This record gives sequence, C-alpha cells and structure tokens, in this order.
Amino acid sequence: MKKLRHFFMVLLVVVLATPMAGWAAKEAAAGEGKVPAATAGKEEGKPIKKATTKEEGEPEGKEEAEEGEKKEEKEGKQEEAKEGECPATFGPIITDTAIPIEKGKFAIQPTFGLAFITNSLSPNWRRVSAGGNFKSFGMDWRFTYGLLNNLEVFVVLPYVHNWAGDVDKALQGPQGERSADFGGLCDINLTFKYRLVEEGPTKPTVTALFATDFPSGHCKHLNPGLLGVDAVGGGAHVFTAGLNLSKYVKPFIFYGNFWYSMATDFTNDDGSQHPRDFVTVNLAAEYPITKKWVALLELTSLWDGGRLIGHRANVAPGALLSVMPGIEYMATEKFSLALGVNVDLIGKNSAAAVTPLLSMVYAF
Repeated sequence: MKKLRHFFMVLLVVVLATPMAGWAAKEAAAGEGKVPAATAGKEEGKPIKKATTKEEGEPEGKEEAEEGEKKEEKEGKQEEAKEGECPATFGPIITDTAIPIEKGKFAIQPTFGLAFITNSLSPNWRRVSAGGNFKSFGMDWRFTYGLLNNLEVFVVLPYVHNWAGDVDKALQGPQGERSADFGGLCDINLTFKYRLVEEGPTKPTVTALFATDFPSGHCKHLNPGLLGVDAVGGGAHVFTAGLNLSKYVKPFIFYGNFWYSMATDFTNDDGSQHPRDFVTVNLAAEYPITKKWVALLELTSLWDGGRLIGHRANVAPGALLSVMPGIEYMATEKFSLALGVNVDLIGKNSAAAVTPLLSMVYAF
C-alpha cells in the first residue's frame, strides 16, 4: 500500500505539473517595449504661432503638401514601432510568465488536465509497468490580481480525482480490491510576483517569485481499500523562491522559470517524512502564426536534491522531464484559451503520463 500511496503522490505532481501555470501575457504589448504614442496639441502657456502669408509666386498647396508628407512620415514611424512590439498572447500553460498583470486588474484562469499513466519510472531511469490502469483528472482555478505596479498576487485552488483499475495482485487492497476512485481539494498555492527588470532592446523581463503551498489536501488516515487514490495532498508546507524571465526576439517569445523549493517535515501513515528540496526548470517558446493563433512549445522539469536545512531526507530522489506542444487562440481582448498535450519523457521514481490540458483566461 505504501508503494501505491507514493505512486499517487507522484501522480498528483504529474497532473498538476506546477501550481503556477502561466497567466495570459496580454499585458506584454501594453507593458513591455512600447514606444509611447505621440502627443498632439499645443503646449500649455506657449503662444499660438500665426500663419505666415505665402510669398509671391509660391506654388498653391505647398504648405498642405509639406504637412501631408510630415503626417505620413510620422504615421510610418508609429507603424514601424507597432511592428516591433511584443504581440499579445495567452502565454504558456505550465511555464509561468514574467510580466505581472496591471495594477487593479483581475483575471480568472481555469486549467483542466486528464493524465493517463503509461509507465512507472524506476530509480535507474527505466520504464516499467505501472501495475494497473491509472488516470487522474486535475482542475486548477487560478485567481490573479494586480496588487501594485509591477506586483501581482494569485491563488490557485486545485482539485484532483484519481482512478485505479485492474491493479496487479501485489497492489490489491486488503479485501482483494482491484479498483477505486477518490477526489478532493489538493494543496492550495499562494504566489507573489514582482517585476525587477523591464524588457529592453537587449535585456529580458526579470521577475522575482515567492510562493507557498499549504497542506490542505488529504494525505493521511488513508483507506486501504481505496488503493492509495485518496492521497491528494503533499502533507507539507512548500516554500518556493525563484526567477521568471521572458524576451521577445521577433518572431518568437521566450520564457524561463528557475525555482528552488523547500518542503517542511510532516507525518503521514508511513511515519515522519523529511521530503527533499527540489528545483524547477521550465522553458517555453511561442510563435504567433496570426493575430488570433499562436503555436506553443514547453519543456518542463522537476529535479529532487538533498536538503539545505532540517533532517536528512528520507524520501528517494526523483526527477521528471516533460515536453508539451500546444496551440493558443486569442478569442477577444479579454478572453483566450490554449490546448496542449504534456508528455513525460524521462525520469526516476516517478510516474510517466500523457496529459491533455485545456486552459482558459478571462480578464476584467
């Protein structure tokens, strides 16, 4: 049963991938690298210059022609500046964005995923049988608010439902149970993001991130007859700090996450647990096909290490590297959606899954 509980805790990580799926980067065009619109009208306190009379013999309409040429030149420069701006996109589904939402703005982002377990990943990076038919449905609701200029805060409320079927004899329950299902609230996430550096001609946007996962999910006093599927929480407070980066290099938009996470000790049905610290490295790229459609590719990963503080870790180290192609559709200025398929490539002490993902954003 301990093996099944561990399997479903790993499965939880596979489904949620990271609780900080990227908020739509609609503010990219408004907040990064924009050339301010030219101001029109008279400067306050300055006299209005009187029109001079035309010299004798001056061609009729010369002044109008010059004004027209200047206007065309000005419009051309503005159009050139617009072409150099970063286009508005949905942003990656898993990889977090670097540009915070504008102050006073609010956004809701639900993300749905259904993980189909294909294999277990052994300690020596080999694929082995999962020991049954396992799948898991994850639903994250993310609520983002622009607290201050360059500072956003968001909360993620995740729900997971696990299924196990046709499990091997060695994994059956005490009464011979071979199938079970269970759903519930997972660990809630609270994240703050502050932009340190705005994007320039050569420098990227750099944002500092601090996040906490709260152990709100069910992780102990598990029912043996449920085969471990009722393990829908990690049991620990997890503190994460790191950096998000983004850069527009026409025609691509690149993203990167580099986070370090530390989990507190906790107790479950297997006794005292001293989880390992882990590193998250996510990379993503977008390619705007049209104003409405954007191609997406993400490479996401989790890597377990030792512990910086506290007791020596008593949990086996794990790792997981995944790839996700996707497509985004910018329906309106306030609503957009993205669809992708996350495929786990390699790892150890983990579950390998294929997970279709659908994410939507509505901004207020």
